[in-house]
Amino acid sequence: MLQFCDRLLTQSILLLQQRLTAIPLFEDFQMIFERDPATRNWLEAVCCYPGLHAILCYRFAHWLHLHNVFFFPRLISHLARLFTGIEIHPAAVLGKGIVIDHGIGVVIGETAIVGDYTLIYQGVTLGGTGKESGKRHPTVGNHVIIGAGAKVLGNIHIGSYARIGAGSIVLRDVPAYCTAVGVPGRNLCQTNPQDSTKSQTHCLEHNQLPDPDATALHRIVHRIEQLEQQVQALKQQSLEFSRNPINATVS
Repeated sequence: MLQFCDRLLTQSILLLQQRLTAIPLFEDFQMIFERDPATRNWLEAVCCYPGLHAILCYRFAHWLHLHNVFFFPRLISHLARLFTGIEIHPAAVLGKGIVIDHGIGVVIGETAIVGDYTLIYQGVTLGGTGKESGKRHPTVGNHVIIGAGAKVLGNIHIGSYARIGAGSIVLRDVPAYCTAVGVPGRNLCQTNPQDSTKSQTHCLEHNQLPDPDATALHRIVHRIEQLEQQVQALKQQSLEFSRNPINATVS
């Protein structure tokens, strides 16, 4: 009898976990502890995390929007922006496990699509490039990290496991597993797809992102040093020739 009760309790707990993980908001809450080391307990996450508050308001507003209620979702989005500094249009499509860290200044446009387990830092804009209608905002894949102050503009696609460096302005597609940095954003390197199932904490080290401008300058400086060495060698040969033209000609 005890074994039966224990088995029934175990199955009930597993079923409850499966049901909870199917709820996007539960995944949003759970991912806070994996993404933000400053979060110490669930009470702190619930009461002191504006990114979670904004996503909670968005989930409700989006549900109303899907049921053809349009005014109140916009009002909820407006109030959420006033209280959190984060603006998410009710018509945007956000996957589960979304984390908005710090959050102030984040803007997600009407036709934007954000995949599962995406990490968004403060000051990020997923916006359009003009006043065109239709699909005009980015589509972001799963497990993407968008650094602070980055602007991803237009109807472009950001592949899964991509990284957008802080302060970048991305106007073109970014392939999966790729890193984009700079103004305008340039695709510089690829991460190992085999590491996609591993922890993404290494992707948070934005100070390790490559700097294309610095790399180009280093190459230019290195080339100048080589040319200076060649010029010095030619000067030395010219000096030797002027001192002893006969020996220099023979040699």
